[in-house]
Amino acid sequence: MLQRTIKLAGEWSRMLLGIAALMVLAGCASTLSARVTTFQQWPADSQGAHYRIVPPSGDTLEVQAFSDMIRAAIGRTGLVEAQGEQKPRFDVHFEYGATVSQEWVQRFHDPYFDNFGPWGWGGYYGGFRGWGGGIYYTPTVVNVPVQVSKNTLTVIIRDNQRQGAQVYKSTAVSTAGSLVEVMPYLAQAVFDGFPGNNGQVRNITYELQ
Repeated sequence: MLQRTIKLAGEWSRMLLGIAALMVLAGCASTLSARVTTFQQWPADSQGAHYRIVPPSGDTLEVQAFSDMIRAAIGRTGLVEAQGEQKPRFDVHFEYGATVSQEWVQRFHDPYFDNFGPWGWGGYYGGFRGWGGGIYYTPTVVNVPVQVSKNTLTVIIRDNQRQGAQVYKSTAVSTAGSLVEVMPYLAQAVFDGFPGNNGQVRNITYELQ
């Protein structure tokens, strides 16, 4: 009877984990969140002014692709890209990167599914309690390490009419997916609500296409 109860408890715990995993995957598959920090002293006479994108050093295919994503998102600023010999008023610089770190998350410890678990057989401490004349198992919550990616895009706009002074700086950070996957959304995020308030920090959520 005791072994059967432990087995049923293990199945119940695994079912909860499965449901939680599906909910996480569903959330990740439908939306993407970015934390955006913006500083600006945007000039009032900039509507229709010309800009040029100044990519990071190294004219790689990756840099070209990310430049195109920023170019597609910058239209909401009212700026126009300089062509040919046109002298731009604004230089648009950008930096990007991805880091991986380890964080700890909580999950249910399943003594049946985890076999002997990290503490050996019997190391769990959920316990059995009376309930309606029967017994049930209370799963234990344990901390487990997970790898978390942090994708970052920073866009800086300098005004050549003010000796190259910074007039806009926005950084978007997301922990979803890979850098290549999220870059189109980060490019949108750094210009979301442009120019925004100076020193503003916001969380922005996008529906994934």
